[in-house]
Amino acid sequence: MDRPLTEPPEPGRTARFRTGFGQRVLLTVDTEEEFDWSGPFTRDRHGLTHVPAIARFQEFCEGLGVSPVYLVDWPIATNALAVEIIGDAVRARRAEVGIQLHPWVNPPFDEEISVRNSFAGNLPPELERAKFMALRDRIEQAFEVQPLIYRAGRYGLGPQTAGLLRDAGVAIDTSVRANYDYSAQGGPDYRNHPLEPYWVDSARTLLELPLTTVYFGLLRRQGRLIQRVAAHMPHLPGILSRLGLVERIALTPEGVTASEAIKGIDMALDDGLPILVLSFHSPSLAPGNTDYVRDARDLDRLYDWLRRVYDYLDLRAVASTTVAEIMDNVER
Repeated sequence: MDRPLTEPPEPGRTARFRTGFGQRVLLTVDTEEEFDWSGPFTRDRHGLTHVPAIARFQEFCEGLGVSPVYLVDWPIATNALAVEIIGDAVRARRAEVGIQLHPWVNPPFDEEISVRNSFAGNLPPELERAKFMALRDRIEQAFEVQPLIYRAGRYGLGPQTAGLLRDAGVAIDTSVRANYDYSAQGGPDYRNHPLEPYWVDSARTLLELPLTTVYFGLLRRQGRLIQRVAAHMPHLPGILSRLGLVERIALTPEGVTASEAIKGIDMALDDGLPILVLSFHSPSLAPGNTDYVRDARDLDRLYDWLRRVYDYLDLRAVASTTVAEIMDNVER
């Protein structure tokens, strides 16, 4: 029996890509409603005021020659303006659309709202499936394409999620946030998951594409061990980072500087990672919705981060890729 997505893969499941594919980068956007990340989860206390800003971002990506993947959740998939902006780009083959499940705002609303239930994989399997299928069908109807990639909101995979994705015809999951642990909140622990893409099932029908987070510094090879020790010594990571010994770097403009990201890119490429996965949340495209973009200067920094990172990727001969291209080049 195949292991669930919440566990590291079985040996020998690392995905290989055709000769000439090289090292690539995929830009993913958690395209979602605005809400208070520090407050309680609610069904209705959220906004979509940033949606018009997606148009500017899409134009920016096209200027870079990048085709972003919009991982949309229920409020986005049911918003006419979001569907128009993203749908136009998808039809022009300048973007792709995928699925992101935020269970607390996604019907059917049969569960109690709680931190634990904000991880969709913690829901009863039939309810996780019902919410997922409602969203999948809505996306297919709104955008007139079959979504082939999934990210669980809050990275909340569960023991039954892999089977659900296979049944729904989803080819790629990108929910695993390697080197992160959400178990204190009732979520998954991804500290032992690999960064390399891997096959979830022995039939090679579902590919896992983890988000890229690496360790940098003299002790980077001991990063995962240090992370475990830090569970009992919470100040340790900050001390080691200031000493230049080890720091964890996620490839995101949210809370990570461009200089830090470039160091992370070097580590990932030098380790031979075939696909780098960048990510951020769409509410950051307008000031005031997240702690990462509080004003216009922060927004300028986000766009500057993307420019600098893609300039560096170009320097390192790392081309942008798409879900379709990944599926065309992965060896089965």
